[in-house]
Amino acid sequence: MARKLGVGVVGCGNISTTYFKHAPAFKGIEMRACADINMDAARARAKEFKLRAETVEGLLASGDIDIVVNLTIPAVHYEVSRQAIDAGKHVYSEKPFVLAIKDGLDLKKRAEKKGVRIGSAPDTFLGGSHQLARHLIDTGKLGRITSGTCHVMSHGMEQWHPNPDFFFQPGGGPILDLGPYYIANLVQLIGPVARVAALSSIPAKERTISSKPRAGEKIPVTTPTTILALMEFENGAVFTFNASWDVWHSGHAPMELYGEAGTIHMPDPNFFGGELRYTKGEKPVKTLPKWDHPFSVPNEKHPEGMMANYRTAGLADMALAIMQGRPHRCSLELANHVIDIMTGILKSGETKKFVEMQTTCERPAPLGPAAARGLLAMAK
Repeated sequence: MARKLGVGVVGCGNISTTYFKHAPAFKGIEMRACADINMDAARARAKEFKLRAETVEGLLASGDIDIVVNLTIPAVHYEVSRQAIDAGKHVYSEKPFVLAIKDGLDLKKRAEKKGVRIGSAPDTFLGGSHQLARHLIDTGKLGRITSGTCHVMSHGMEQWHPNPDFFFQPGGGPILDLGPYYIANLVQLIGPVARVAALSSIPAKERTISSKPRAGEKIPVTTPTTILALMEFENGAVFTFNASWDVWHSGHAPMELYGEAGTIHMPDPNFFGGELRYTKGEKPVKTLPKWDHPFSVPNEKHPEGMMANYRTAGLADMALAIMQGRPHRCSLELANHVIDIMTGILKSGETKKFVEMQTTCERPAPLGPAAARGLLAMAK
């Protein structure tokens, strides 16, 4: 397919380089312009990646921009997406999609009125390891999934981030910052959630930044940093989800799924690849060989070594879906349901009551090896 949709990025921070760098590897999209409230930042990114620098207003009015990628800070995700939709543009947002489900439902109405699509990160669940887990579930290797656990635990961002303040304010915290990776993956694996419950706390009321240039400065903490949640899925499966930035070390696996016939130990859903371990019944746990999936192939150097990073896959899948007239995988319905779950968890932590979900969604279509190769400009 020779046709490409023009993409404009709003928000030229660190994450923008990931999109600009990986976009050429995919079919259906062409990065054309970038914008930021800081025009110096927009010009710098434009120069680096040979794009056109625009004001936000100019980008939204540009006739060659079909999709706006919203990479602004979470607090303004809704407003920027609203402006893009009202301008008649398709929107693909970084996570978290919005900070309140009412805003997500409002964007849905606006998009339907304008006849445009909305997509949202994360797209890491399209990675080879997570799609192999999906394949094992869909082919019945685990039987019915009855329960599971998720753990994302560390000691927060003040040790490495130059300006970590927003992580510890409402709209931040481990649920809204890291929860999308875990919850989106669970929904694509086993389906939507019916209700949630949680306990939450703020063990440290302030944090001391230890990274430059603000080392030694203290910042207040006004959102929960330890959350212990329960999720009941519509199919009856029950999961625990523990998220904390108050833990120095944890031995828990990122995700484990327990089925009637077997167990899967899954890698960190923040990444596309990783080791997948599986056991059937009482047999010993074994590490599965990597699936012949293009999004399992290491393609980027990290401090820990080479890793698979195919962020922008969700954007490309949406662009091709628009042109092919099919549903896209990182869909508005999935994004809204993930927000519903996460904000429900936070609400339950405040009220100490179960919270019923306001939304539901279909599981996104699986992305097997052949379908994944179909997204790449040059199949791997």
